[in-house]
Amino acid sequence: MNTIIQNILVFAAIVGALAFLLRKFIWKKSKSKKACGGDDGCGCH
Repeated sequence: MNTIIQNILVFAAIVGALAFLLRKFIWKKSKSKKACGGDDGCGCH
């Protein structure tokens, strides 16, 4: 019974690490187009 719990924990750790890496490097958020260089009304110029 102890080996089953260890295997489940190892599997969960691997899945969690892979999910973290995928979110970090694969699913990058697109950068906002609201740069302060245009007429977007940000009031910085």
